[in-house]
Amino acid sequence: MVPAAWLWIPITVWAAFAQTLRNAAQRHLTAELGTLGATLVRFLYGLPFAAAWLWGVRQLGGYALPGPDYAFALWVVLASVSQIVATALLLRVMAERNFALGVAYSKTEIIQVALFALIFLGDAVGPVAAIAIACGTLGVLLLSPADKAHPLRTMLTGWTSRTALLGLASGASFALAAVGYRGATLALHTEFLMAGAYTLAAAQLVQTVLLGGWLAVRDLAAVLRVLRAWRASLFAGFMGAAASAGWFTAMAIEPVAHVRTLGLIELLFSYVVSRRVFRERLSRLQLGGIALLTLGLVIVTLAR
Repeated sequence: MVPAAWLWIPITVWAAFAQTLRNAAQRHLTAELGTLGATLVRFLYGLPFAAAWLWGVRQLGGYALPGPDYAFALWVVLASVSQIVATALLLRVMAERNFALGVAYSKTEIIQVALFALIFLGDAVGPVAAIAIACGTLGVLLLSPADKAHPLRTMLTGWTSRTALLGLASGASFALAAVGYRGATLALHTEFLMAGAYTLAAAQLVQTVLLGGWLAVRDLAAVLRVLRAWRASLFAGFMGAAASAGWFTAMAIEPVAHVRTLGLIELLFSYVVSRRVFRERLSRLQLGGIALLTLGLVIVTLAR
C-alpha cells in the first residue's frame, strides 16, 4: 500500500501532541523516580503497548511480520543507544554552570538530522525544506535563548565552550537516533504501518534491556521504585509508545528532516498549555520565536 503524500503530516502532528502529554506525565514522575528512572518508565511501560500495536497492525492489516536482517538490527541498536546517550549528555549539560548555552546548542538537532540523513540515507533536503529548517531552528532558539539580551551573539561566540560542545553532542546523538529509526524502517522493505510498528517494538525492547540493565547494576533501588510505581507509570508509558508509533510511522513515509521539523509543533502545544493552564506571559522575543517556528512549520508542509 502506497501512503498518500500528505499522510505523514497528521501522523507527525499526532506524535508531537502525544509526546507533549508524555512529557507532562514523565515530568510528574521525575521527582519520585529521578530522571533516569522516569526515562526507564517510558521504555519499560511503553513496551506492552508497542507489542499490542504491532499485534494490531498485523491482525487488522493482514501484514506478515518482516524478516529483520543485520542492517535492521544495526540501525535499531544505533538509534536506541544514541537516544540514551543523548539523554545522558543533556542531563550532563543541565549540571553545568552555564547550562542554558548547552541546551541552546542541543536544539541544533534538526540541522544535524538533515546532515546525517543526507550522509547515511541519501535523503536530500531541497531549498524550501532548508528554509523551513532554518526558520524552525531559529524560532526554537528565540523561544528559550541562552542570553535574552543577545541570543544570537551568545550562540556564535560561545560554541567552543565545554557546555556548548556537550550540547552539540547531545543534539548530534538525538539526530543520529532519528536517522537510525528512519534507516530501520526502510531496511524492513515492508508496508509503512508494519515498518513503524515493528521498529517501535524492537527499539522499546532494546532500550528497556539496555537502560534497565544499566540501572539495575548502578542503582537497583531506582529500578525497584519504577516497578512499584506501575499505576502512575502506565499513562506515561502508553503516551510514550503512542508518540513513538507516530514518529516511526511518519519516518517510514517521509524523510526524517521533514518529520522532525514539523515535529517542532510540540513546542507550540507546550506553550499553549503554559499560557492557558499556568497563565504564563510570553516576551516579545518568545513571540518572535513562535512566529518564526510557525512559519517553518507552514513551509515544511508545503515543501513536498
